Amino acid sequence: MKGNHLINSIYRATEGEGVFVGRPQIFVRYQGCSVGCINCDSKDTWEFDKEMGIDVEEILDRVHSEGHNGSIKNVSITGGDPLHPSHVPHVLALVKALKERGYFINIEAAGTRVVDEIFDLVDYISFDYKTPSTGVRTPLKNIQKMNTQYKNKFQLKAVISDRTDFDSVMDAFKGLSGTESSLNFPWVLTPCYNTKEEFPLDRFINVLNWNEENGGHFRVIGQQHKWIFGPDNKLV
Repeated sequence: MKGNHLINSIYRATEGEGVFVGRPQIFVRYQGCSVGCINCDSKDTWEFDKEMGIDVEEILDRVHSEGHNGSIKNVSITGGDPLHPSHVPHVLALVKALKERGYFINIEAAGTRVVDEIFDLVDYISFDYKTPSTGVRTPLKNIQKMNTQYKNKFQLKAVISDRTDFDSVMDAFKGLSGTESSLNFPWVLTPCYNTKEEFPLDRFINVLNWNEENGGHFRVIGQQHKWIFGPDNKLV
């Protein structure tokens, strides 16, 4: 009998983006996502494939093995969308089991929902702000709630494809700054590096310049794993 955790892959890699760039960790990638970002580079994780179901004990064994028999204690739970309602009870069980074993847990959140029962337990949350190029919208109320409830415990990440994306982030920043006394999180801009694309040097330089010209409110951090292994390779 198959387990109820729909898992695309479990693998060891060095974090390639965001504030933890360069840190070795184990990725647990859930299978199944209904967010539907246009520029998603992991569309193979969208289908809720019941044949990919495994149980929590197998996940724990594989995390231990991939982490050089437990010597690497950082885990990133990603997807797909690990916060889809159908995944939440299973992710919650996994988080509790990992915490009992002393792991530091980061969860990748699409920005479409705040899931308190999970966010209260994990060590860090990588929360997306969806830009226009994704075709998805992040409600500012979600970011306001994160800023209030999870100070010093999350980063906000935005993928930037063009000036429209950057302007959207600036508008969101101004809207949030006008309603909050302070923003207590790092806001990371990631220049988009699409599949089957050469390294986007001009885009990267543009994002750096736009940020500086508009007050330098953000951290610009590229996708290191794509620089090293190319934009089409998986499990890196």
